[in-house]
Amino acid sequence: MEPYSCDTFVALPPATVDNRIIFGKNSDRLCDEVQEVVYFPAAVHDNAREHLQCTYIDIDQVPETSAVVLSRPAWLWGAEMGANEHGVCIGNEAVWGREEVCDEEALLGMDLVRLGLERADTAEKALTVIVDLLENYGQGGNCVEGRMAFSYHNSFLIADRKEAWILETAGRHWAAEKVQEGVRNISNQLSITTKIDREHPDLRNYAKQKGWWDGKKEFDFAATYSYLDTAEMLLSPGRYCEGYKLLNKHKGNITFETMMEILRDKPSGINMEGEFLTTASMVSILPQDSNLPCIHFFTGTPDPERSVFKPFIFVPNVSQLLDTSSPAFELEDPVKKKPRFQFKPDRRHPLYQEHQQALEVIDKKEEKAKTMLDNMRKLEKELFKEMESILQNKHLDVDKIVNLFPQCAKDEIRIYKSNTSP
Repeated sequence: MEPYSCDTFVALPPATVDNRIIFGKNSDRLCDEVQEVVYFPAAVHDNAREHLQCTYIDIDQVPETSAVVLSRPAWLWGAEMGANEHGVCIGNEAVWGREEVCDEEALLGMDLVRLGLERADTAEKALTVIVDLLENYGQGGNCVEGRMAFSYHNSFLIADRKEAWILETAGRHWAAEKVQEGVRNISNQLSITTKIDREHPDLRNYAKQKGWWDGKKEFDFAATYSYLDTAEMLLSPGRYCEGYKLLNKHKGNITFETMMEILRDKPSGINMEGEFLTTASMVSILPQDSNLPCIHFFTGTPDPERSVFKPFIFVPNVSQLLDTSSPAFELEDPVKKKPRFQFKPDRRHPLYQEHQQALEVIDKKEEKAKTMLDNMRKLEKELFKEMESILQNKHLDVDKIVNLFPQCAKDEIRIYKSNTSP
């Protein structure tokens, strides 16, 4: 099993039911890293000279940014995965290849996820935002909180109501593949081969200069920019191949619940355990009918098999997600002060704290564990039924939806407290 990992999936009609695009991601990170679920409203930035502080560097701000909901490691500015008010979803992966990884501080791939969501209203526009920022600012810097140096290039799966794009990078160079039907997944390896729909203008010439490609045989991005034998890519053991198999097993009948089952699958390694584990998960329903709302489910806690997928829908005046927001340390944050990472603060949010206590009970007390897990699944099933009703009846009670995710988090905490109290 690969030590550094994430898995992102998309399924489009005719692989899905009811003309929906289904997006899903497991974020696999260091086991003690807290991931929060946070909401930022749309904003207007009047000052043309305004700068935006990302995780490590400042960049130029844009006049307007969209509302976003993000699942992110609590120590950084960007996000592992998220969605915006226009129905665009993005997840990223760590990838390596022949191109050297840059340790110098630049934009993290996770910063690029958030920037793509804040600045674009379609998947392809988000791709353009990301590659333009990559060209202007580069990617690099430590991707974990602490003194252990861990950097990588990034791949992205970007989806909206109509299509999806795979974007894979090597330094400032990149290739992109458009996905209009069926299924596609990405993991911690380059996966774009000869179907390249957009690319960096110097992608092929750079490969020739490096001696990676002779300029004669058909250009295969993954084979050229990494050490993969792409002919064996879907046959070799590993999470990319396992994810591909799971998607194809359900092809034609994929629902949001199917995607959650895939993210919960432990035999395949998709639901990771160990030093690197699945610290948070996300599944989104993107109906092709624009009259229907997109629905985004987040866990905000580790191990999707022992977590609750809670729904979020964009409506005006959404309540803040306090139970999944980590404490803010502002200027005292060791990420913002140089030298960085001199100490590690407690970033656990209320839901995370209660969930950790619940996991201890699940591991030690069989009877209580069964009661708790049954109640978690019951809550989840009720939520799924409610969301399905919204999609079928095309009716949204906005007054209720503003508190949808916060109320779900409170209901989940109530389950944990009732089973962890003496």
